[in-house]
Amino acid sequence: MFQVEEALNIRENKGDILMAGNKLRQVKADLSLVGVTAVWGFSFVAVQDALSGIGPYYFLAIRFLLAAIFLAAIYYRRLSGINRSNLAAGAYIGAFLFGGYAFQTVGLQYTGAANSGFITGLAVVLVPLFAAIGLKRIPSVYTTLGVLSAAAGLGLLAINDSFTINYGDTLTFFCAVCYALHIIMVGRYASKMDPVLLAIIQIGTVSAMSFIFGMFLETMPGEFTRPVWVALLITAIPATALAFLIQNKVQRFTSTTHTAIIFTMEPIFAALSAFVLADELLSVRQLLGCFLILAGMLAAELKGGEKAEEEPAAREAAGA
Repeated sequence: MFQVEEALNIRENKGDILMAGNKLRQVKADLSLVGVTAVWGFSFVAVQDALSGIGPYYFLAIRFLLAAIFLAAIYYRRLSGINRSNLAAGAYIGAFLFGGYAFQTVGLQYTGAANSGFITGLAVVLVPLFAAIGLKRIPSVYTTLGVLSAAAGLGLLAINDSFTINYGDTLTFFCAVCYALHIIMVGRYASKMDPVLLAIIQIGTVSAMSFIFGMFLETMPGEFTRPVWVALLITAIPATALAFLIQNKVQRFTSTTHTAIIFTMEPIFAALSAFVLADELLSVRQLLGCFLILAGMLAAELKGGEKAEEEPAAREAAGA
């Protein structure tokens, strides 16, 4: 009898140790994701500063080329697995990713970093809405409320006192649309293919398309200014390549709910960096708009997307 009780106690202690270990891994994972989100948020100001010394397309071309080289160097053994199927899928998805980054980066020439961060975050609201439309379902109550709240917030944030919409905010809205479609496409293909190869091909596609647009629309600067170098150092490796590596490594140790809440902090970090680094001040009306957008993001992500098929991929929008 004593041996049986001792065995049960040992098993219970092992269970407690395992639960404690899982909890610790989740805390570390959440903190890592907060770090990734902060890098994404603070990159808005860095990119905005860089655009005074380089065109947006050439900036994206170099940023994503460096990120692709970095990931290819780490995962070089997997490159032999590239075939016509994943090359076509990666290029197709990468076109949506290019649209997102292109609209966002060009938009930053005409709007503030805080506005850009919050409007980009609308992708979180659009994913369950587009998924419901694609599946020919009536959006859930939470998705509908999230869309209405975010739309009202967008109006307060983007429409100025003369009741006109800022050009940069309009471009950034199309960025959110492209990101949402990108997330949905990733959800469709990622489970069928090597996600690392898919990411490398997507990143390479963004670089190639950016070079093409840059050659026709911009002039490559003879030398890079300090803000350009700083932005490339922040965005190419930490905000793109490393963010992808960290996210894929640690997200399995935390819940999708935790991840969703953490990633809705990106526009908050963007607004904070805009205030600290660029002295951007939002009016009371704009702050209310930001609050409504965040409320809509949380409602759509945490409730509206609970039954959507794309939810496991809803965090694959590879950073700003």
